[in-house]
Amino acid sequence: MSIIVNLDVMLAKRKMKSKDLAEIVGITTVNLSILKSGKAKAIRFSTLEAICKALVCQPSDILEYVEE
Repeated sequence: MSIIVNLDVMLAKRKMKSKDLAEIVGITTVNLSILKSGKAKAIRFSTLEAICKALVCQPSDILEYVEE
């Protein structure tokens, strides 16, 4: 897949645990884990917005396109 999810990097930069982010965003830790691993097929804009708001970042800090 050519979309790389850098959510774990942003969590480390913000010194935040996945559990805390999931609680703030309002999703389960399992769904956040699926997103972090890059196995998610889609993400709602509302979820992406909530993640960006919680981590004080831009979508481009979390999602990256890399040509294969």
